[in-house]
Amino acid sequence: MNPLVTPELGLVVWTTVAFAFLFFILAKFAWKPIMGAITERERSIEDALLKAEAAKEEMSRLTNENESLIKQARAERDLILSEARKVKESIISEAKETAHKEGARMIELARVEINNQKAIALADVKNQVATLSLEIAEKILRKQFEDQAKQDELVGQLLKEVKL
Repeated sequence: MNPLVTPELGLVVWTTVAFAFLFFILAKFAWKPIMGAITERERSIEDALLKAEAAKEEMSRLTNENESLIKQARAERDLILSEARKVKESIISEAKETAHKEGARMIELARVEINNQKAIALADVKNQVATLSLEIAEKILRKQFEDQAKQDELVGQLLKEVKL
């Protein structure tokens, strides 16, 4: 038969001795470094997990802080915008009021100027009418006084009208 399938007693003994010797050498020299490396690896994995958890908590804290800062910035922005709207409305109302006052003042000044110009124009028209009337009267009188008989007749007529 095949010795590997049904081992003989010598093979079993030598295999056991070799296994025990190998086990003893591994236990003496390799077991402690392997277990130390495994323990160190476990410790580094635990540290990495703890650091990851701490980083996760820090990220959560930073996210919450960022959200609160964003809310605060939005509130400040809304406040600034509302103040700007109020200032804009007050400036517009003041400008309208000033424009109305200035417009009324300018209308009143224009009205006064129109009245002044009207009075000046009326005075000028009166002066021109008076001048024209005098010129017409002068021309009429000259025409009437060209003839001596007409002059005498006019003087007589005026003397009759005047009663002393």
